Amino acid sequence: MFKKILIANRGEIALRVIRACKELRVPTVAIHSDVDAASLHVRYADEAYLVEPGPIEGYLSIYRIIDLAKQKGADAIHPGYGFLAENAEFAEACEANGITFIGPPADVIKTMGDKIAARRKMIEAGVPVVPGLADPLSSVEEAVRFSEEIGYPVMLKASAGGGGKGIRVCRNREELKRLFPITQAEAKAAFGNDTIYVEKNIISPHHIEIQILADKRGNMVHLGERDCSIQRRHQKLIEIAPSLLLDDALRERMGQAALAAARSVNYVSAGTVEFLVDADRNFYFLEMNTRIQVEHTVTEEVSGIDIVKEMIRIAAGRTIHDRQEDIFLRGHAIECRINAEDPKNNFMPTPGEITGYYSPGGIGVRIDGNIYKGYVVPPYYDPLLAKLTVRAKTWNGAVRRMSRALDEYVIRGVKTTIPFLKQVMEDVDFQSGAFDTSYIETHLEKLNVATPANHMDKVVAIAAVIAAHSRRE
Repeated sequence: MFKKILIANRGEIALRVIRACKELRVPTVAIHSDVDAASLHVRYADEAYLVEPGPIEGYLSIYRIIDLAKQKGADAIHPGYGFLAENAEFAEACEANGITFIGPPADVIKTMGDKIAARRKMIEAGVPVVPGLADPLSSVEEAVRFSEEIGYPVMLKASAGGGGKGIRVCRNREELKRLFPITQAEAKAAFGNDTIYVEKNIISPHHIEIQILADKRGNMVHLGERDCSIQRRHQKLIEIAPSLLLDDALRERMGQAALAAARSVNYVSAGTVEFLVDADRNFYFLEMNTRIQVEHTVTEEVSGIDIVKEMIRIAAGRTIHDRQEDIFLRGHAIECRINAEDPKNNFMPTPGEITGYYSPGGIGVRIDGNIYKGYVVPPYYDPLLAKLTVRAKTWNGAVRRMSRALDEYVIRGVKTTIPFLKQVMEDVDFQSGAFDTSYIETHLEKLNVATPANHMDKVVAIAAVIAAHSRRE
């Protein structure tokens, strides 16, 4: 096992990794910005250091992080999710400096991080993909020609995209022409790469993802699926495991497809293969996330496997002990993302001081968070405050338990998504499993969500220009 692990991240995921390391008896080094000096991950790590001033810079400073790891005797780095987690240059730099990157090899990150290259790999491996171009778009005219061949609606997507960014649905030629430069600008600002491609938009699908584990000796297993269909603007809000849509036969087919996808790139570590499933239960490869995911908690709850510990063990050269036939999914789990956002104001972020805090408890209730009374929610990061996860023997039991837990959850001082999530739990469509990726959009009034119409594209375009300017500065 490693002598010491540096966690190149912040907030709840840094704290999650620290907890896994403590159980493995591995000392930890945390990094933080000056803004995050009072963060819980700083308190709970064995050592914590400011990498460099500023809210973001230190978390993205590859060589300062590596220098710090070497100075403090850390022989491995866990990147969490976001920031440098899927940065191939970071993985390469770790290897070049004799530090183990707790994740897949750099070439795998590079291949699967490029959505066009990933599509090609999946086609070669026989994994179903959404109909679309296998090459980047050179012009809006090319996008129009292809879109009219396969039929609208289509999606413009950033090749280097992730986290729901760099995606636009186009319902006709006019929308495609209007959204093409906006999508390029957002892709450039968010990922430093304006390459985009086009694919068929599957109407109101389920978003299903398969969790896999793969060791360095070629052993691979999948841990079943998560249904992440409750999302807004491609940002997930609620995740469940297992899916209410899949039966055993479809689960097995999708699990084997996910393993085939991983084998096609010689995958190592924990990873997630994401699919869209249409109304006829046809499934299509969407992307592969080469990191731990926010929603890994629901898979841990139903499988009983600590995915973060497994990542660390695999990186240290250990083999996966569980065989596929030994893995069973028990009961149902739901994760709600508790965000500092106001659903009644278009989910606008609400930074500020938390003046009161009480977390729920009881059997089958889990909190992964980074907040406390007096904590100041900064405006610089993702607005995720905590992840509330529940498990029960039955789906109805899990819904009731989540509803009860949300009733107990008190966060004062900032507006949160808790009231919105309560409404979802009480909705008969959600309770009956009658939901897909269009759920939020089709239930706005019922869920008391306010969304100003027809202004978001302009907001995104302006934000993209500002971000690009800031990057250049």
